[in-house]
Amino acid sequence: MTPPDDAIRAVEAVLFAATEPLSPEAIRAHVGPLDVRAALDRLAQDYAGRGVELVERAGSWHFQTAPDLAHLLRRDREEQRRLSRAAIETLAIVAYHEPVSRADIEAIRGVQISRGTLDMLMEAGWVRPAGRREVPGRPLTYATTPGFLAHFGLASRRDLPGIADLRAAGLLDPVDLAAEQALGEVEVAKRGKDD
Repeated sequence: MTPPDDAIRAVEAVLFAATEPLSPEAIRAHVGPLDVRAALDRLAQDYAGRGVELVERAGSWHFQTAPDLAHLLRRDREEQRRLSRAAIETLAIVAYHEPVSRADIEAIRGVQISRGTLDMLMEAGWVRPAGRREVPGRPLTYATTPGFLAHFGLASRRDLPGIADLRAAGLLDPVDLAAEQALGEVEVAKRGKDD
């Protein structure tokens, strides 16, 4: 194994001292005109499989404890805050449909949501205001945050599971499966008529 060059060492030092994930541009602001991307790729290779890994989340890089060793660092029992069903549904709607307004969320869920639901998701750092729509009333829209991606181990929103993944994991309700099957039968019947 060849020793790291000065560029790799500089990028490693900046990431190690950072209190939050850094984008390649933020790293470049510290280390100057070095090939930051090449240094990040080399560091990610060098740290792969070790107790600490270099990972990219939402376009930013940081060191984290290897997932299989995280239990060693927990001294106290973590207080788990369970999300209500409304909060889980709201978070899923924001993640899959962003940017989305409160009215959009209510239309998809079929019921009104309390203000506290979105406030709780924003307090957790998973949802943020994303601007206003250019329609009458200019409703506020919401989107997910890099903290959402990091918490759920996603590099980007493209990594969200699709319907096939959810079905394979057994996460779809029987009602959802029945509705999906009924829609499929309607489509088949419709195609049969068109032929």
